[in-house]
Amino acid sequence: MDLEFLKKTVSKKQNFYTKKVVLKVKKLPHFKGDLPSYQSESASGFDVQAQLKSPLYLKSLERTMIPTGLIFEIPNGFELQVRPRSGLSLKKGLSIPNSPGTIDSDYRGELKIIVVNLSSKIVVIENQQRIAQVVLSPVFQAQLQWADKLSSTQRGAGGFGSTGV
Repeated sequence: MDLEFLKKTVSKKQNFYTKKVVLKVKKLPHFKGDLPSYQSESASGFDVQAQLKSPLYLKSLERTMIPTGLIFEIPNGFELQVRPRSGLSLKKGLSIPNSPGTIDSDYRGELKIIVVNLSSKIVVIENQQRIAQVVLSPVFQAQLQWADKLSSTQRGAGGFGSTGV
């Protein structure tokens, strides 16, 4: 994907830029519910729901994978990013440990959401609960090159709080 492709396919709407890309979704037999959707007009991500046979009880600091019952055909030049839902993180301590989780365009298996309970209490995850948000993002692959010398910057090798806390 290049910048010219993006320029040609992005449209201006209400002072922000949006791009509609077809994302094919396959339902697996255990999927119940509607097609995932954006919860507001300007939302970056759409929510996916847990597809569980019974409630799941997640202990403090425990991790698990939650099935969504969905398979996505992601167009080349894009990825899906799995991110925590802010309300679940704030109210229940539920998060995505590898956030954002990357789903590559050549993956054709079920989307499963890795979650972790960061609270000190057991968190109950119910069937059909909105468990994560998913963002479709463009991908640019780097052309890696060996270099004997790199350009200098004011920051240099400073990191890990070197610019302030």
